[in-house]
Amino acid sequence: MKTIVTGGAGFIGSHIVDRLIDCGHEVFVIDDESADTHEKFYYNQKAEYSFYSVQDHYNIRHHFEDVDVVFHLAAESRIQPCVHNPVMANLANVVGTCSVLQAAKEAGVKRVVYSSTSAAYGVLNQIPLKESMPNDCLNPYSVSKVAGEELCKMFYKLYGLETIIFRYFNVYGERQPTKGQYAPVIGLFQRQLEEGLPLTVVGDGLQSRDFTNVSDVVEANLKAAFTTNNKAFGQVFNIGTGENYTIMDLVRIISGQEDFFVNLPERIGEARHSKADNSKAKEILGWEPKVNLEEWLNEPAGTISDAS
Repeated sequence: MKTIVTGGAGFIGSHIVDRLIDCGHEVFVIDDESADTHEKFYYNQKAEYSFYSVQDHYNIRHHFEDVDVVFHLAAESRIQPCVHNPVMANLANVVGTCSVLQAAKEAGVKRVVYSSTSAAYGVLNQIPLKESMPNDCLNPYSVSKVAGEELCKMFYKLYGLETIIFRYFNVYGERQPTKGQYAPVIGLFQRQLEEGLPLTVVGDGLQSRDFTNVSDVVEANLKAAFTTNNKAFGQVFNIGTGENYTIMDLVRIISGQEDFFVNLPERIGEARHSKADNSKAKEILGWEPKVNLEEWLNEPAGTISDAS
């Protein structure tokens, strides 16, 4: 199978690239290395790479010829930078997604797997969060990602391009970003602990998240690439564990202490709680999570060594 992974040098994308290569597939990566959350980018010597932005339709479109499946992960994936720059968010996440979908359509690509976000659910919906719930976008990030979802649905209905949409719930694991003001909380906490610094808790720390291991996310993408179930196309799927932890739970698990933290002001535009109902992914794609957060954190692999 010939594949394209956009954003394939980043955290999640590089894991998908490695898995595809290990399975014997041909992989072409499009990544302009613009994600400044990463301490470094990750490359597989058996993949090919282009460093154009996905927004640059003219320069990426020829790479889609004879491709079977596109995994579209290239995005501005942090809420707060999108809050500060909505134009950037829409260029990266809406224009970029439309460019990828059009290139796929023009080249006769069979399927596009689109990475979206649980931030689409906002605060009005009660947990556990189901795909049938209305969108409640609180910030430019979630608006731009949901716009990408709608483009995927439209390209399937209008052009017959098979699309599958994933809403990820707080992905963590090896290669996760660990530096910067907006680094994901698990990687940030691990880095702070390694440096002997108190953990920085935003707000009261009682907000909760459904933390999903990157290996489970990779497995979902592989399931999407190979499914023959027509009920999957043009559909949104939650990719989460169905369990959630508060930020203060993480303080305790990661530091082994109850009070090794300092508080930071609350951030605007972020949901209070999230927890996935993943029954749709289980039923239609045959996917279910396998990695438990606490077990992963307590294993030697649950470290930040790969991100150093």
